[in-house]
Amino acid sequence: MEQRFSNNSLDLEKLREFCKQEGEAVTYRKGDQLEREGDPARWFAYVESGCFKYVTHGISDDKAHITWFSFEGEFVVDYPTFLYACPAQTTIVAMMPSRVLRVTGQQLEQFFDQSKETMKLRAVIAEHILFQFRSRYLDLHCTTARERYELLMQRCPGIVDLLDLQDIASFLNVHPNTISKIRRDITFDCRK
Repeated sequence: MEQRFSNNSLDLEKLREFCKQEGEAVTYRKGDQLEREGDPARWFAYVESGCFKYVTHGISDDKAHITWFSFEGEFVVDYPTFLYACPAQTTIVAMMPSRVLRVTGQQLEQFFDQSKETMKLRAVIAEHILFQFRSRYLDLHCTTARERYELLMQRCPGIVDLLDLQDIASFLNVHPNTISKIRRDITFDCRK
């Protein structure tokens, strides 16, 4: 499945190579947790196969909210909390059997400290994450539910094969009935 959240000009090959050389290969079954909200964030990982969803629980309703995804060929991490060894702000769950190459905070810190180039990479990653979150924030505030659904389908073709209706609705911040209606409308529009 092609995934476009990470289509950008970032050259992360050095970081991928680092994870391949230094990382511990770990396999997760569907539903296994890489990180758990409230526990210390411990892992930075390169996803060799599979995918993960980021789940955060609401303060007042304790309802699970899907906030992000990491797919094959991407990195999976609760980045800011991981860097500073703080409690994870999200639970990261395997959506299918998945294999990662994971490293600890100490290993990643040593990698970043190697040179000016790797130190710059740390800053570029942080800026990229900020850009992604800003884009998501703008999507939630400036687009309709249907537009958000269509953007998700463009960014992640095939995601509907991985997620149930509830997860898609949670990520798009709408009710599952809204997703059903959008799908009906799109199907009806296609028949014209």
